[in-house]
Amino acid sequence: MNHPQIKFSDRHSDIDLYQLQELFNLAAFWAKGRSIEDLNIAVTNSEPVISLWDDTKLVGFARATSDGIYRATIWDVVIHPDYQGTGLGSKLITTVLNHPRMKLVERVYLMTTHQQGFYTKMGFTINSSTTMVLHNQSKQLNSLSAAELQFQE
Repeated sequence: MNHPQIKFSDRHSDIDLYQLQELFNLAAFWAKGRSIEDLNIAVTNSEPVISLWDDTKLVGFARATSDGIYRATIWDVVIHPDYQGTGLGSKLITTVLNHPRMKLVERVYLMTTHQQGFYTKMGFTINSSTTMVLHNQSKQLNSLSAAELQFQE
């Protein structure tokens, strides 16, 4: 099914956080239950943020964080189930990668649980050399003393 009426936006102000929350709850097992407040923080601190709209209905979303030259990470790629398999996911990723904030980046990372095949077709390769993760850093920081947390000026 082709969707020529789909409009892409890179404006943060276009994001309807309630529709984004609903889209995640519907189509992204890894993002179910995210609060509006947390979504606002994530969107605010990301660039680019790309949304796909069928009239006033949010049907796709992706965001990235980047230093603009060396590294970037693509986050939260989601397409509404009714629009999957139409090429919109590929167009969404291409739009993110062609954004001025991403164009010159040496390495772009993303994490995916079940969509490796899709991203491989887009040119991504499996990378087993960067598999470290730190969970709940704020809990670890809370256990440090105030003297340990002082920063050098």
